[in-house]
Amino acid sequence: MDAMTRETETPSRTRRGRLRRSGMVVLCLLLLAGIGYAIWFWPAHPPAPNARSAARGAPIPVLVAPSETKDVPIYLDGLGTVQAFQTVTVKPMVDGPLVEVRFKEGQDVHAGDVLARIDPRTYQAALDQAVAKKAQDQANLANAKIDLARYQKLAATAYTSAQQADTQKAMVAQLTAQVEQDQGAIDSARTQLSYTTITAPIDGRTGIRQVDQGNIVHASDTTGIVVITTLQPISVVFTLPQQALPAVAAAMKEGSPEALAITQGNDGDAAGVLDRGTLAVLDNQVDPTTGTIKLKATFPNPGHKLWPGGFVGVRLKVATEQGATVVPPAAIQRGPNGTYLYVVGADDTVKRQSVTVGHEDAQASIITAGLQPGAKVVTDGASRLTDGARVTIATAGAAAAAGPTQPSAPGTASRRHRTAQ
Repeated sequence: MDAMTRETETPSRTRRGRLRRSGMVVLCLLLLAGIGYAIWFWPAHPPAPNARSAARGAPIPVLVAPSETKDVPIYLDGLGTVQAFQTVTVKPMVDGPLVEVRFKEGQDVHAGDVLARIDPRTYQAALDQAVAKKAQDQANLANAKIDLARYQKLAATAYTSAQQADTQKAMVAQLTAQVEQDQGAIDSARTQLSYTTITAPIDGRTGIRQVDQGNIVHASDTTGIVVITTLQPISVVFTLPQQALPAVAAAMKEGSPEALAITQGNDGDAAGVLDRGTLAVLDNQVDPTTGTIKLKATFPNPGHKLWPGGFVGVRLKVATEQGATVVPPAAIQRGPNGTYLYVVGADDTVKRQSVTVGHEDAQASIITAGLQPGAKVVTDGASRLTDGARVTIATAGAAAAAGPTQPSAPGTASRRHRTAQ
């Protein structure tokens, strides 16, 4: 039995070995064919590595701008939420049918304007009843005072006892208190009656009406009749990092810092100033979970460009740098050894100049060391430059058409985009 098994397995192993050898031969032939194809079709003269090598020695088109000396406002940027300056939910103070609604949704109202009326008849009757009760008690008081005068004369001549005179005196005091109590009931009834006329407590704009005429309203209702919000002025609550606290506190000591409400573009850059206002409140604590401080600015909002609930960018002016050396943000380059820029000399060659940058935003970069005012600095095309390279000053269109041949320094593209805007 074992002999037969060995005889059966031997041809099978032989066939598998032949197949492996045939596969190896085919693989070697394919490899040799690929190498031959690459050698045959490889060009005799490889192309230049890039356009920069082909144009080595030619002037590189760049855009330049002079460094300037000017006063630069220092702004801190944050993101805020627009809030109404005042918000009031108008609710009924008494129960009853709502017989009249005198405002329109979205209407501007002033404090004291009548908004709605509740059926006043029940409360008018209560007031009339209180007034009548006071008149009755006043009549009793007048009579008691007359009796007191008589008893006092009789007691003086011993025609009546002193006790009876004192009792009458106590009666007069009791009726006097009753009349004062009646006056309190009248005031309460008159107040309840006044609540049937619902007036606007503040100046503002009405929202969507919550209750229609004909409904029964109650003082315990939670929704109210309408919400009034003050839109002029309006507030924006925004946050800044806690590191900005010293600068903000110092600015508030000098007065009310200016605040700009800015709409944000699709790329996050400032697209335009919506309104100018002032900082009103600096919160009294730092949020420990986010490490930020909360601030509130007030804006006049004359054109209603700010609307409650919306998100806006806020720029807070905390100082002004006097006589600073300023260059466009696109001129600043960053490398492993720090910040630098390229200065164009009189012979149209550039020099790599290390600089120290102070405050920087989308509008300007303040150079605190390493650059003199009036120097021409490269604002576009710096990614293709080396120290001593020859350049030609081009227009914006020509520089854009040339395009960089290698990636620019980190952060340069975004700053250049903001400057172009």
